[in-house]
Amino acid sequence: MKRGYSLAQIGLHWLVALMVPVQYLTGGSIERTHHAAHMGITPSSWDVVQHHLHNYAGIAIGLLMGVRLVLHVLQPSEASVPGTWAGRAATVLHHAFYAAIIGQACMGFVASYFWFGIAPYHVIGSRIILAMVALHLAAAAWHTLIARDETVDRIVFPRRKWSAQEL
Repeated sequence: MKRGYSLAQIGLHWLVALMVPVQYLTGGSIERTHHAAHMGITPSSWDVVQHHLHNYAGIAIGLLMGVRLVLHVLQPSEASVPGTWAGRAATVLHHAFYAAIIGQACMGFVASYFWFGIAPYHVIGSRIILAMVALHLAAAAWHTLIARDETVDRIVFPRRKWSAQEL
């Protein structure tokens, strides 16, 4: 029996975790560049760079989360305590992350290249994801500092086969 995640799953998790804050730091450039364009003003070159970074990083996050989803289906992780309310809540939150982040990337793509009218929903999605990240971090802190269990270790150290004595 294997617990935890594969090295690929861990790598993708942390890559996306590092890229998501970039989206929050560069998101304001979208409004500034569009506002400048509508006012007939040339947007600042730094805002244009951030705008492109936001768009391309968003596309990359969507693709990486798609790969994560495929890996999750092909190499499911065994939940630490699936029958508890906390285990079920963790499962729901993780599935919601896949849906929210992939949905967010799709909305951003549509807003950037097809229909800007979806942009307000993209902003709402970013706030929902931010709340989910806060809940995720709080749960990780609880597992590390209060419960002192190995839950966080599962996303830090690649899974290995466990001996019968460890189970």
